[in-house]
Formats: sequence, structure tokens, C-alpha cells
Amino acid sequence: MAEQPTTASTEKTSDKQAVAWLKQAQEAVKVELAKVIVGQDDAIEQLLIAIFAKGHCMLEGVPGLAKTLLISTLSKCLDLSFKRVQFTPDLMPSDIVGTEVLQEDQATGQRIFKFLKGPIFANIVLADEINRTPPKTQAALLEAMQEKRVSIGNEQHILDLPFFVLATQNPIDQEGTYPLPEAQLDRFLFKISLGYPSDEEELEIMKRVASPAMAEGEKSVQKVLNGQQIIAFQKLVLRVPVADHVLHYAKALVRSTRPNTDEAPDFVKEWISWGAGPRASINLIIAAKARAVLNGNYHVTTDDIDAVAIPVLRHRIACSYTATAENITTETVIAKIIESVPKDEKIR
Repeated sequence: MAEQPTTASTEKTSDKQAVAWLKQAQEAVKVELAKVIVGQDDAIEQLLIAIFAKGHCMLEGVPGLAKTLLISTLSKCLDLSFKRVQFTPDLMPSDIVGTEVLQEDQATGQRIFKFLKGPIFANIVLADEINRTPPKTQAALLEAMQEKRVSIGNEQHILDLPFFVLATQNPIDQEGTYPLPEAQLDRFLFKISLGYPSDEEELEIMKRVASPAMAEGEKSVQKVLNGQQIIAFQKLVLRVPVADHVLHYAKALVRSTRPNTDEAPDFVKEWISWGAGPRASINLIIAAKARAVLNGNYHVTTDDIDAVAIPVLRHRIACSYTATAENITTETVIAKIIESVPKDEKIR
């Protein structure tokens, strides 16, 4: 692999060279992750897209699919600080953002309040089983995710950049859980679904975990990028051009999810109770830009939009009772919308 750029060179290099470097970095990260993680190629690709699109992710999958291990290993590859918060019913907002404590100055004897930072002050925060904590604590993440800061009393504390919240939840055990409100779900760029490993992958997992190979793999993970380089590449992503017909295609996809609009196909009006908002349109474009650059391309195509449509939209639309009764999922509806919207739609 070619030598990775330094922080200074990332800022000064041409966009064309930066795209080539980022593509190489993506490949290197995947090689390092493969030392620990078996399979989950789609989830890894979507995580990397989210990182360079400055987006947060929700990871959903049954227990034992290495969600936590994937995120902690990714933080090592990217040389980012990492904190894990296990969400429980008794977790308080101050357990996440931090709290003020009264301390006595040994020199003057005066008592002053000192802010003790919580685990939210890290580059990557893993909110493990986020749906197991009450809404008040879930809401403590909102300001941090959107504004990259937290407010304690009259003071505002800025978070270190880059900053990502990667949350997990279990889709099968819903007893004693608190489903996230739509306003908080909408803050996540992607909802990533992790599936079961294939037959060969499961055999490889068994061999690794039951031997010293697992520990050796974790120790051998190398740093590929750092925080400043990631920020520079995030700026590069924003500079990627998007043609008008691609913008209108993305807009048509999102508007087709809204059952009360003229653009919605008949099956959407039957299967969807409410559709995606404007943030979905924005996130479709930003995620497609990041995917294009990670694949070494200099502009966005409709194929990039299609590739990110399901993880962007699956948590922003809700199936109706009719769809649920017919075992129709949001993924099924999104795939059908992609088929129904023409790629060369006229610009209006």
C-alpha cells in the first residue's frame, strides 16, 4: 500500500490525490478489521461511509454478532478515543455527559465547582443497548449528537472532533425497553442491520475464538488514520460534486416514501403510515458523496444513492398495520421504491 498522508499533507494535497489516499485508507482499515472481525462486510462499509460523512449510526442485531468488538476495533484503526456506555434503566443523564462537583482549593481554602467530564467526551461513544434506558437519559445524547456540545448549568462544553455516537440495540428482546422517539432516530445517519454469519464465517469465528488467534489479532491491529486526517477527509467529501439529475433522483426517492403526497406510489399509500422528512434527503446526498469518494470516484451517481438508500431510510419510515400483517418490512418497501423511481427523471 502507498504511504498514508500526514495531517499537513492531507490539507494541502489536491482533491484527486486525496481521493486516492482515502480509497487506500479504506482498504487498509478493512485489512486491519479482518484481523479481528469475520465477515460483516456491508456493516463495515456503511460504518466507514458514516465516519467520513460525519454521521452517527444505529447498529441493530441479535446478541453475539460482535457489534461492540467491531466498534472498539474500528476506533483503534482510526486512532480515536473510545468510550463504551452500557445503558440500563437506572442510568442518569449525568452518567453520560458528566456533572459538577464541589471541591476545596487546598491553597486558598475556597470551595469551587469543578466539572467532571462524562464518557460522552470521546471521539467514538458506544451507546450499548440504548433502548434499555428511559427517554430522559436517551435525550441527553440529542444535543451532543446534533450540536457537538453539552450544557451543564450555564456552561457549555465543546466536544472533541471528530465525534460519533454509535448505538446498538437488540431487535428481539423488547421486554423492559424504551423505544427511541422518532426525533432521536432521525439524528442517526444510518441504521445498520447486522445479519447472521455464513456457514464458512461461523466456522472461522469458532476457530478464532477457541484459539490464541483472537488475542493475537486484537494486539496486531495497526493505526491507519488519525482524527485530524479524518476531519480533512470529511471536508473533502463535502466538496464532491453532485449532478442535478442525481439530486432530483434522491429527492424523488424520499418524496415517494410519503403516503400523503402525489408522488407516492399506490403500494406506499397502502404499506407506509408516515414517510421520511427532509433530513433524509440531505443524508442521502452526503452518504452517497462519502461512498463515491471511498470507492475512488470524483462524483456521485444514482448507484451511490441506491447503495445508501436502505440504511438511510429504514428508520425514517413506518410500516402500516396492513404491511405488518402481510410481513412487509421497511426494507422491502424501500427496494420497491428504488425500482419504481426512474433514474433519468426529468428535472422540474
